[in-house]
Amino acid sequence: MGELRVRPLTEAREIHAVVPAGIDDPERPSGGNTYDRRVLEGLTGLGRRVVEHHVPGAWPAPDEAALRRLAAVVAAVPDDAIVLVDGLVASAAEHVLVGEAARTTLVPLVHLPLGVTDTTASAAEGRVLRASAAVVVTSSWTGEWLREAHRLPVGTVHVCPPGVDAAPAVMGTASGTRLLCIGPVTRLKGHLDLVDALARVRDLPWSCAFVGSTAVEPSTVARVEEMLARIGMVERVRLLGPRAHADVGSAYATADLVVQASHVETYGMVVGEALARGLPVLAASVGGMAEALGSTDAGPPGLLVPPGRPEALAASLRAWLTDAELREELRRRAALRRGTLAPWARTVAAVDAALESAVRGRGRSSPVTDADGPGAEPAGRPGRRHSQDQGGRSGR
Repeated sequence: MGELRVRPLTEAREIHAVVPAGIDDPERPSGGNTYDRRVLEGLTGLGRRVVEHHVPGAWPAPDEAALRRLAAVVAAVPDDAIVLVDGLVASAAEHVLVGEAARTTLVPLVHLPLGVTDTTASAAEGRVLRASAAVVVTSSWTGEWLREAHRLPVGTVHVCPPGVDAAPAVMGTASGTRLLCIGPVTRLKGHLDLVDALARVRDLPWSCAFVGSTAVEPSTVARVEEMLARIGMVERVRLLGPRAHADVGSAYATADLVVQASHVETYGMVVGEALARGLPVLAASVGGMAEALGSTDAGPPGLLVPPGRPEALAASLRAWLTDAELREELRRRAALRRGTLAPWARTVAAVDAALESAVRGRGRSSPVTDADGPGAEPAGRPGRRHSQDQGGRSGR
């Protein structure tokens, strides 16, 4: 009969992925949606049985109807199944998910903890995470924040950073004047700070493209447009609206420097996308930004400034625009960093390992071997208002 091969427990269980409706909406692309989609496709590619559940609602601020729909979805999940829930849903659904954690292997996938921007949501979020078999996060910074805020055991938090697709290198112009900011135009993404900083260097030649949704926070968009009109920079700063993930490459291809002035950022997938093209980055040093930027033997491939400090952002912009040696050095470092970026396959493998650890850690089943047959199942068992960028996950 030969030697029995112990198959991963995730091969013997369905993975029920609960994600916000609109994950694939081309009008609302986001880093979180991209991460979810790439991971789910990757798990399927590994042979895992993934069942997707798209739940409507204004997550992470659901109404009662949205919570009832979520409850119906989770109640229909078989006992012993792995339930991988996007953090926008999981962290806002304490009364639905805590009870279900007793019969399923609950694993929230947290992109941005709700408690980072809304302390009133923190306690409920913590109760969901403590009831879970494991928690997947996208950066070391997020993992540390959750462990400290919610007293989570170290072994239950799994850091699975986003991957990066290989992309053609962008040579850039000698002058370095083409600036690019990617993300929804919102208060937390720091567009008002960036406009302020750009106004401080308007004596220099440059242009800046804002690529991202203008529908998430109309009030912030209106303030940006008013500021640009008042200081005479409408022609220099272009609000281009959202771009689907596949179309963002053209924006990077015509950029010299990527600028991200976020007030909150748990990782910064835009940073990885820029570095994949050899583009230096100027960013606010928040959350996991430094982790995403990384470093080389020669130093970091970009510049970090304190968040919420337009004058510091302006000083770094001026240095970039006026110092040719600095531009050359940062481009050299970005080219070096480009060769060290991890692919999405590594992210998928890390999430798969986290799910495996969750199943084993709960002690709900014994290993399944090939001798059990391809269809064998493990042993059974008995059966508030929050705003994240003012409206949940927002588009580019």
